[in-house]
Amino acid sequence: MKLVALEEHGRESALLGLSLSHRQAPERMGPVAQRLAFLGDGHNKFLEAIAVWLDIVAPRYFWQQFDTYRVGVTRQSESTMHTLTKRPLAQTDFAHPLPEAHLEYLNRLIAQGCWEETKWLLPESFLQRRIVSTNYLALQRMVRQRAAHRLPEWREFIDLVLAAVEHPEYLKECESE
Repeated sequence: MKLVALEEHGRESALLGLSLSHRQAPERMGPVAQRLAFLGDGHNKFLEAIAVWLDIVAPRYFWQQFDTYRVGVTRQSESTMHTLTKRPLAQTDFAHPLPEAHLEYLNRLIAQGCWEETKWLLPESFLQRRIVSTNYLALQRMVRQRAAHRLPEWREFIDLVLAAVEHPEYLKECESE
């Protein structure tokens, strides 16, 4: 899995909106935002105003679960239909190695232009790239709900997100010492 944060916008505007209820200057809202980020029940709605664009490469089986979080998320992806038969497949196109015979069979189908058959036999470990537009509230929900998920790609995704975003303190609470 690969993840790159492409852009982030909206924190200053989110803090300005938050300052309206607290009658404080936006530049003094950082600690308030930190405290409210994990209260839920609308107290953390300012997180929806902080937009994030991510470039993610992940296996198809991960994307099936990721699609659960489509509220506040827009995505554009590589079209399997348009990209699958453009070149022979390699082991690096998959999250986990394929049996060599299966890879060779897929490549024979590609060489013959058999797109449908190739797609039918394509393993779920096939890597697909997506550009995802989301917000901090959706990311926080993913971090909270998937941190202990048995699919290891979720833990990897969370680690990559926390390392890539500008304000990870809004996504995961600091552990007490």
